[in-house]
Amino acid sequence: MRIVHKSTFRKRLAMFSIFLAVLALMTSVVGCQRYDVLVEKDQIAAQKWSDLEANLQRRYDLVPNLVAVVKASAKHEEQTLASVAEARARATSVQLKAEDLTDPEKVQAFQKAQEQLSGSLSRLLVVQEQYPDLKANQSFHSLQVQLEGIENRILRAREEYNQAAREYNAELLKIRGQVVNKATGQPFKPRVYFTASPEVQSAPKVAL
Repeated sequence: MRIVHKSTFRKRLAMFSIFLAVLALMTSVVGCQRYDVLVEKDQIAAQKWSDLEANLQRRYDLVPNLVAVVKASAKHEEQTLASVAEARARATSVQLKAEDLTDPEKVQAFQKAQEQLSGSLSRLLVVQEQYPDLKANQSFHSLQVQLEGIENRILRAREEYNQAAREYNAELLKIRGQVVNKATGQPFKPRVYFTASPEVQSAPKVAL
């Protein structure tokens, strides 16, 4: 029967303890790195959402000027103008906080309000065909150009947000992401993508 000397046993125990300590340290380092990756990707998505919100605000700010110009040249379009004003009011009243971007119902409500505003603006631009003075109005044309630019930026910002959210969600759904999230109390939640119905996928076109 082989007898292990006490000093040898102590050395082996010490080496094993060191091994466990190193393993725990490495696991901790890797875990911290994965946590940092999740934080970084979440912050990138948050920044992209802020960019989208900024463009939506530009559209909100443009609407009153557009309505005023149309009202001056197309006095018989009260219903169309009222529809735009109401849609803008609804769109500005539905605000999303950072934590709301993980709630499908709240995101859907936000999207619906934005789509209603886009639809009402598209209908407003069509009325120019019935009013030659409005169609020739340089202020109206300038506002149209601005609106088209804003709508294009909104589309691009939405795509960039969705891409950032997709990368964040993919990292979160990986095994290592789930392990880190669970170990840290699950502070990370999947982000909801910003979508739009087919009829509002394209920006309003400027009729020259």
